[in-house]
Amino acid sequence: MHEQTGSSVPKQSTARVRSEPLPTRPETGPPFSGDTRKHWVLVAALSTSFMAAIEATIVATAMPMIVGTLGGFNLFSWVFSGYLLTQAITIPIYGRLADIHGRKRILHFGIALFLLGSVLCGLAWNMASLIAFRIVQALGGGALLPVAQTLVGDLYSGEQRARMQGYVSTTFGSAAVLGPTIGSFLVTHAGWPMVFWFNVPLGIIAAGMLAVMFNERVEKRPHRIDYIGAILMVLSISAGLVALAQAAALSRLSMLTLLAASALLLLLLLIYEHKIPEPMLPLRLFRKRIVASGNVVSLANGAIMMGIVAFLPAYMQVVMGTSALLGGLALTAMSAAWPLGGFLGSRIILRSSYRVSATIGGLTLVSGSILMVAAVELSLGIAWLMVAALLVGLGLGVTNICFVVAVQATVDWNQRGVATSSTAFSRIVGQSFGTAAFAGIVNLGLASHAGAAGDFVLNIMQPGLPQIADAAVVHAAKEAFAQSLRNVYLVNLLLALVVLATAHLLPSNLKLDR
Repeated sequence: MHEQTGSSVPKQSTARVRSEPLPTRPETGPPFSGDTRKHWVLVAALSTSFMAAIEATIVATAMPMIVGTLGGFNLFSWVFSGYLLTQAITIPIYGRLADIHGRKRILHFGIALFLLGSVLCGLAWNMASLIAFRIVQALGGGALLPVAQTLVGDLYSGEQRARMQGYVSTTFGSAAVLGPTIGSFLVTHAGWPMVFWFNVPLGIIAAGMLAVMFNERVEKRPHRIDYIGAILMVLSISAGLVALAQAAALSRLSMLTLLAASALLLLLLLIYEHKIPEPMLPLRLFRKRIVASGNVVSLANGAIMMGIVAFLPAYMQVVMGTSALLGGLALTAMSAAWPLGGFLGSRIILRSSYRVSATIGGLTLVSGSILMVAAVELSLGIAWLMVAALLVGLGLGVTNICFVVAVQATVDWNQRGVATSSTAFSRIVGQSFGTAAFAGIVNLGLASHAGAAGDFVLNIMQPGLPQIADAAVVHAAKEAFAQSLRNVYLVNLLLALVVLATAHLLPSNLKLDR
């Protein structure tokens, strides 16, 4: 059922939100224009964005030790997929709620729920409990980035808003770069629970700054929340994720049944969303070629990123025998290149065109993906893996900025938030499905190539055990894992080629002044 007030609901009805501090003439002057309160509200929003961004890489670095401690390697991917799925579904819901109840209240609620989940994750006693607490964490995490970005958009407009997006991008890049290093340090010196508890003081400080510095008055208007659409979305995506992640354990009939159910629920969702005035997924926007292509690229980029984040550290530790620190450095190479790619991509857009910039980014992404396949297949060594990860990150950064800016420029002001949110949603869905599909590939590879040796992958992650286990079994497990990961990176290469092909759908004359 829809939640509604009033007898009729206008098609574009929203709550009117008045936020203080309000900028005066945001098009001119320095970013903070002497307004100290606005400065601190921006800092709080950026801190919230940092907290949301660092979560993925800091946890990925600790996963080999977490699996070695808690067990449950067959559920490995759900630590990521469960979080990303829940986050993806809640993003559009929080966007609607922020329009109804205001940014401050929803952001406070999201921070509180995220921190509660973070504390519980550090107390997990097995993999199933960790996944459950990650879902609690994600129920709050879905509010962090989109509502913080909306808040920044409320405070700034025009060219200043574009500059503030640069701050947000830098914050994201810094979090991604620092995440693996911080994660490796915490795992080595403080234990894996600290990777979850790291965000608690940061979240408390951000919430406190918002409480003190940000005053908001909300005038409520009639509004609908598409709960039915959200439920159909949950069921459709969940069925597809289970089929992909558990492909090795499910019978062919069970897997086909789940995939068919996912497709049917998706069809029902599309039909339903087309009929209602305020859908969770605004399908009318996807009639615009640039919006549709931007979402395709976001979907592919999300999957490509998780192929590196979720599996490269485990490969380096399991197969190559490196430390968690080196695995973190490989992720750092990709993460550091992402904001650099965003900076370079924006400059290329200004000097040439969207199409040229996105094509350069796509070629870089394809090059990095080819090198990653070769590095795993030929065992080229750590340096080659890091170069490959750096090229992938550079390509992701360039293509992401090109399509996000193009999508924002091709829609009207009153559709810009929805269009931007759709690309964020697509990226997270890509991360979820990518992680699940890649985990399915790895599990199938272990089962078919190594037989019983596949069970020893978990044991290899436990300190000291490879030295006392049967050498032939350990070698077979490592070979199976390497071959499985090569297949994962072949899929990444295909997705990179899709991104490159989609770059040609961008125009060369789209204006940036909206």
